[in-house]
Amino acid sequence: MFKTKKKQIIRVHADESKHVEDAFAVEEPLQISLSYAKVSGNNEQKNISITMRTPGADRDLALGFLFTEGILNSFSEVADTKTGFNELEVVCSENADIDLSKIERHFYTSSSCGVCGKSSIDAIKTVRRIEAGEGDFKIDPAWLKTIGDIQKQSQDIFKDTGGIHAATLFEVNGQIMLSREDVGRHNAMDKLIGHAFQNALLPLDKHVVLLSGRASFELIQKASMAGVKCIAAIGAPSSLAIELAEESDMTLIGFLKPDRFNIYCGEKRISL
Repeated sequence: MFKTKKKQIIRVHADESKHVEDAFAVEEPLQISLSYAKVSGNNEQKNISITMRTPGADRDLALGFLFTEGILNSFSEVADTKTGFNELEVVCSENADIDLSKIERHFYTSSSCGVCGKSSIDAIKTVRRIEAGEGDFKIDPAWLKTIGDIQKQSQDIFKDTGGIHAATLFEVNGQIMLSREDVGRHNAMDKLIGHAFQNALLPLDKHVVLLSGRASFELIQKASMAGVKCIAAIGAPSSLAIELAEESDMTLIGFLKPDRFNIYCGEKRISL
């Protein structure tokens, strides 16, 4: 599957215009379905969600989504995954405890908002089921100011298109571990967490997650589900994102630039 496409466009600058070839990020639907054994012993397949995403790391995306929604609790509950054209089926193991009452979601979410498909206000909240540590570490502000540039260097699709989000995982005061891109900011986060979920990296309580855009409620909630204790954003946080970060004892950084940043809560983890 292609992650970018190209098209002839007219570029206007000042009083001049010219025909150029431009690249843009691909946005296509992914249908996520779940196969599991019912109490009666019969197998059932259920469509869980259709999300608009950039193709690539679809397995990470599906598993991250199912984990952050509270449907999957452990990777041991996954027996297999099957892929088709814009489809991914997660086959659950026999020991999987699947309770779809935890998810009250219509089957469509846009790339711009991961909670827009929720069918009730209560359904937008999920409960973390993994044990996370206290996040007892200190972050060097000088190092923190550099990670925005490091993230950009890892964004291959962004270099071509300038129109895609990223979620990036760093070791505390250390190296970049993983970065995922997608037209949907919540998809990029699910891809990141889905990789960690499969590779026994959870909880992410000794890491820093960097968001390429703003910090919304849904992204803080997904981070909380993964046990993240420090999250930074290039853009601004929302009021509900700040409230949830405080409730989750999380350090929240916003407006991260090479020369400055804002601390909204959890300043105990920043060496000021």
